[in-house]
Amino acid sequence: MFQEKYQGLHSEMGIGGTCHVRLFGEDGELKEERIIHNIVCDAMDAQVADQLADVPTDGQIGFMGVGTGTGQGAGDGGLATPLNNQALTSTIQGAGGDDNDLIYIGDWAAGVGTGAITEAGIFLTDDNVTMMTVASFAVINKGAADTLEITWTVAFGD
Repeated sequence: MFQEKYQGLHSEMGIGGTCHVRLFGEDGELKEERIIHNIVCDAMDAQVADQLADVPTDGQIGFMGVGTGTGQGAGDGGLATPLNNQALTSTIQGAGGDDNDLIYIGDWAAGVGTGAITEAGIFLTDDNVTMMTVASFAVINKGAADTLEITWTVAFGD
């Protein structure tokens, strides 16, 4: 089921996920919504192993970024053309049957991350070189008065 759900876009450790992007106008009305399967980067496997070893040297995943490029894959460390990184708004562990999920939420207020967004990623730090997951998609035009919310679900195993 896990393999089917994430269509082969999972890591060597069986980590997969989806990126739920919602763009709101200045009136708060939903303008656009997308659900995109992500690619799990090599750095995520290393991060999980580090945390499980109980000797974490890298800290916790703490940032999400958007950009205007495309073409990034599992071996890439950052977005192709970064536009803006933000500290995560929240990180939540799933409950019940979804307790193997982590839900990362990132928000971009009006005037922040404005542009023709075509990629997003989750990062360990605010440096665009420690990317955990990446998603590329058709352009979402975030105007200066718009807000953007990305809810990223990362599933660990089945």
